[in-house]
Amino acid sequence: MRGLHFLFAAAVLCLPTTIAAQERDRLDHRGEVLGWEGVGRLDTSIGTCTGTLIARDLVLTAAHCVVDGSTRAVLPTHKMRFNAGLARDFTAAVRGVTRIVLSEGYLGSFDGSLTDQVRTDLALLRLDSPIFSTEAEPFRIHDRAMDAGSVILVSYGRGRNTSLQRESGCHHKQTYRGGLMTFDCDVTFGSSGAPVFVNDQGRLRIVSVVSMMSTAPNTEKEAIGMSLPNSVAAMMRDMRNDAARAPVTAGARRVTVGERSGGARFVKVD
Repeated sequence: MRGLHFLFAAAVLCLPTTIAAQERDRLDHRGEVLGWEGVGRLDTSIGTCTGTLIARDLVLTAAHCVVDGSTRAVLPTHKMRFNAGLARDFTAAVRGVTRIVLSEGYLGSFDGSLTDQVRTDLALLRLDSPIFSTEAEPFRIHDRAMDAGSVILVSYGRGRNTSLQRESGCHHKQTYRGGLMTFDCDVTFGSSGAPVFVNDQGRLRIVSVVSMMSTAPNTEKEAIGMSLPNSVAAMMRDMRNDAARAPVTAGARRVTVGERSGGARFVKVD
């Protein structure tokens, strides 16, 4: 698949100049972010991505956001912060990260196909303490087949890294064999890990997570993600099993890394 790029922002990279005409709202203030507090900015030692609360103490994001693409090593958790509902001078909650589980096969996918890289580009993060219901509500995963139709992308990104952008006019275009999904949403550097929502009988459900974008010549830009139910369920089992193990030593922090590899697409922290 030509023209696919991990959403990594470095000083030498420029934002694409063409974007699809969609309905976009900047959520700059506390009142505007109401109901979206479960989406937050994930800060790491090398940049930022978007993440989503899917349980009181679990955040879903892209695996390449928490893995060094050159060394295939998981980034240090003690330097990670999840800023739930960040909107300029408001943050619903701030938590650290204590454990990471990568989707099975991710680290091995560096030597495999692009389909495998995207399909496994998921990470589950355990927070150092639960986020209360008075701060933010977690979102559930959409567990049914996805038909073509409208979706909502909520993300941070380069040039808007302190405010959420909600795009409600984009569409699910296609699901390919292997679980890759494409959307005509406006993604940019820093949108990695962002949730794509579908309205399921009046309830917002996460149908995919942004992994990369396609900017092939003479084609419209696309957001590319993956199917979630099986991968997320497996990561949650791994997280529970890891938490049930006795600590290696007093005060030790266990990091679980399935078996994967990946690129990276972040926004550099200013």
